[in-house]
Amino acid sequence: MIETIYIERNVLDHARTREICERFPDARKIGCDRYTEIFNPKAQNFRLQKRKPSLILAEKFKNLVLPAPPGYGIGSQNNYYFSHMLNCLYDCRYCFLQGMYQSAHYVLFVNYEDFHKEIREIAARKSCIQPHFFSGYDCDSLAMDPVTGFSGPFLDLFSEIPHALLEIRTKSTQVRSLLNREPIANCVVAFSFTPEPVSRALEHKVPSIERRINALSRLSAHGWPIGLRFDPMIYEDNYRSNYQELFDRIFSVVNEKAIHSVSLGGFRLPGSFFRKIKRLYPREKMFAGPLELKGNLVSYKPVLEAEMSLFCTEALMNHVPQHKVFHCNS
Repeated sequence: MIETIYIERNVLDHARTREICERFPDARKIGCDRYTEIFNPKAQNFRLQKRKPSLILAEKFKNLVLPAPPGYGIGSQNNYYFSHMLNCLYDCRYCFLQGMYQSAHYVLFVNYEDFHKEIREIAARKSCIQPHFFSGYDCDSLAMDPVTGFSGPFLDLFSEIPHALLEIRTKSTQVRSLLNREPIANCVVAFSFTPEPVSRALEHKVPSIERRINALSRLSAHGWPIGLRFDPMIYEDNYRSNYQELFDRIFSVVNEKAIHSVSLGGFRLPGSFFRKIKRLYPREKMFAGPLELKGNLVSYKPVLEAEMSLFCTEALMNHVPQHKVFHCNS
């Protein structure tokens, strides 16, 4: 899977670096001073790199845990996100990462212990009000878990700070590590979905909806709190029937009591990201849809977005109580 691994010299002897390199004994190992030397140069071919990304092992020094954007959350007033990794195994056409980064290579920050320290410090300051920490903002939390070993150390951490909540957001079916341990009540495993026709057209390399539903069903049966994320909602002519069919499929196998939260969000991209992604995929029909630039964001027209949000909210409330449904408008 990985043919080339770039390694910052200051993490050459890190235990996680050694474990990953042992997993790929035949991969080329190339040293560098800083990951940005490989990741940040302009004029890289994102589409070409996406076919066979390299892995970059690095250390993150600052901004390890950041406030979540306004409107992003599932009920707390104290929302933070952290990115142990940049870029994603999957290739979703609507994903903002393709407009954000110059490179399609994966960057893994191996210094998990520094993330832990900062999360502990924030949790200690917010001991009276439950802080929420979101993983999966700049990557998929679980898609490369067998390589990154992300879930184990972070679940161990949050088991020690039960007043804080962790969301692990994913489209992956890599859930073995979670099934092999006892669930913790303050971790929500949140699965992202779009309807079947949209997923087939736009979510390349992503496990099928059937496989994702099977994974969440197994996790819920094991006792893990489950999140459902319909963000972004994607418009197409039959969106009503397709979203209804998706909701019915999911709730036919998972009990409402296992659902911690459901969130909905409209499609939105910064204008500069949108223009870059459109240049990458000029024939993508989605980008010719009913979109408009509002301020610095490209999104659906307000009337259409409100219509979609209302329909999906009412359809979901046939399955879950209203207090579990959140709208993300970041």
